[in-house]
Amino acid sequence: MSSPFTEGDGPQPPKVLKAPVEIVANLRLLQQHHDPLIITFHERNQRFQSYVIDVDRDRNRVILDEMIPSDGERFLQNGEPFRVEAFHEGVRVAWECLSAVQITEHQGERCYFSPMPDEVLYHQRRNAFRATLKQGEQIKIELAGEKLRTALQGVLLDISATGCKLRMPGDVSSSLQAGQVYERFTVRLPFGAMTTSIELRHVQYEEKLDITFAGARFYRMSGLEQRQVERFVYQLQREARRFESDGLF
Repeated sequence: MSSPFTEGDGPQPPKVLKAPVEIVANLRLLQQHHDPLIITFHERNQRFQSYVIDVDRDRNRVILDEMIPSDGERFLQNGEPFRVEAFHEGVRVAWECLSAVQITEHQGERCYFSPMPDEVLYHQRRNAFRATLKQGEQIKIELAGEKLRTALQGVLLDISATGCKLRMPGDVSSSLQAGQVYERFTVRLPFGAMTTSIELRHVQYEEKLDITFAGARFYRMSGLEQRQVERFVYQLQREARRFESDGLF
């Protein structure tokens, strides 16, 4: 029996977005979900990390956070072109910046004003549809298991039939380990709580936000648990499609 979440949602060939409304919408998704950016400079092997702080369509620019490690800033001062790559919900979003950027401050923090890209590469690569929860939807989670001294509380950011992304207050990164299986992951779905095991794929603490983000995949789910997740994902998918059909853009 085919699954309603994977139909038409398999890997797609790359697309080049050129319409400003599409470019802005995708960059704002990276900003809202605090997805890390990987920055590479032409003919250099080192990789740097940054984030989208703001998308300023009126001034036709993108505001990027200070690079980590910060010594990459000297390449910007030299006016060297660079490439930006990020992943959001299984979609690879990438663009190039061939023009000089302005090194400045935004709300008291070091940042870079970069020209809005003329085109963005958009490549859907995940098989399972990943549904993002709206900011008003607070789906609470609890993470516990033998490897944790105390249970951790947080909220669900997105979910697919195979995994999810979590947000937890404070710095709990030292308590978590990528690759570790945690036996009791409880998510309070609208139609009842579900508990299953998850394997942590990555964990990252953001000091400026005082928030820990974690990505996980579901581990050895039972048939009942799988059906509960799929029911919720399908519900979110229908809401998202209805949202799009209302002509928001």
